[in-house]
Amino acid sequence: MGKVLVFVGLAVAALGGLMMLGLPLGRLPGDLVFRRGNVTVYVPIATSIALSLLVALIVTMMRR
Repeated sequence: MGKVLVFVGLAVAALGGLMMLGLPLGRLPGDLVFRRGNVTVYVPIATSIALSLLVALIVTMMRR
């Protein structure tokens, strides 16, 4: 349990560091934005794939 908490803490700290640097994590190429009048629909496809790969990498490292 302690190992999981350490990895989650490091992941949150890394994500916070990326956000502080101003990297456009939520606006990657491949994220779709549809605007019609007063309605905006945001579909974060590329961001979802990137976060999924990151989580899979973290889980793989924890199992070793």
